[in-house]
Amino acid sequence: MSTETKVPVAVLGATGAVGQRFVQLLTDHPWFEIVALAASERSAGRPYADACNWVIPGDPPPFASEMMVSSLEPTLPARLVFSALPASVAREVEPLFAQAGYAVCSNASAFRYEPDVPLVIPEVNADHLALIERQRAERGWSGLIVTSPNCTTTGIAMPLKPLDVAFGLRQVFATSMQAVSGGGYPGVASLDILGNVLPYIGGEEEKIERETRLLLGHVADGRRVEAEVVVSAQANRVPVLDGHTICLSVGFEKRPTVEEAIAALADFCGPDAVRELPSAPEHPILVRREPDRPQPRRDRDAEGGMAVTVGRVRECPLLDLRLVSVSHNTLRGAASGSILNAELLVAKGYIK
Repeated sequence: MSTETKVPVAVLGATGAVGQRFVQLLTDHPWFEIVALAASERSAGRPYADACNWVIPGDPPPFASEMMVSSLEPTLPARLVFSALPASVAREVEPLFAQAGYAVCSNASAFRYEPDVPLVIPEVNADHLALIERQRAERGWSGLIVTSPNCTTTGIAMPLKPLDVAFGLRQVFATSMQAVSGGGYPGVASLDILGNVLPYIGGEEEKIERETRLLLGHVADGRRVEAEVVVSAQANRVPVLDGHTICLSVGFEKRPTVEEAIAALADFCGPDAVRELPSAPEHPILVRREPDRPQPRRDRDAEGGMAVTVGRVRECPLLDLRLVSVSHNTLRGAASGSILNAELLVAKGYIK
């Protein structure tokens, strides 16, 4: 796609932390150009620099600082919108945009479990975009909604996909150590998290379990079919700024050797169409063989924060194998992952 034909895009919830990531990442994007920033009525009508308390590294792009924040109405001069809205707001707003003809790439959980709304990690289940035809037919939309999974689920489903293809998954036990940035800004109070671990994140375990089955499932006759995999999750918040760490124990139909599993992980690259997208990492999964890797501080930024780093692949006395993964929760697990979804929609002709 040439720079002269960039797709005009808008960010919904642009003043929040994830919205700010969208603004940062979309600046100078080869396919997309920000033409509008939208937020709640509290921010609408104000310059972005005044309405936004910039909390991520760096400064807001000058062009964005001068933009007037729009209201969350489907009258924006865009064809594609990135939604960083809270789920309760997204539930009301996103369908209005889809009905008005916009393509909506959502980071919110509001529509992830709707049977006609794709929940997508492009390297894992790009074929689930086939649900869009049913979505448009049944809802009467000329636009569409495509969702990204929970940021923790991304670091689980990515390494499980090649292992499932090669050996057939049966059981997954996942224990997460989730960064504080996953809770948004201002997040967890410092007196609760410093020197501490919080062994409960509301709704997180249920999201991980269900979304993993959906992502590893398939589409039949225009409907999603969940993978027949037993997933048990325990979610913990830890005093790490960015980067979710997940310890996995996995049972298979055909038990692999450690080297066979490492080969399947290292060779994983996703479909050809995905590998050619601007935001796609060259290596979606990186395998580390050091005994003390991966670590969030050292591995979360691999491939621009778009790769999932896997290590400590070894036999498991309870199931078959165990391993550790690290992913960048605010990049691959949030804004960057949603941008990759949008690039896939363009490549597949859903956005023109």
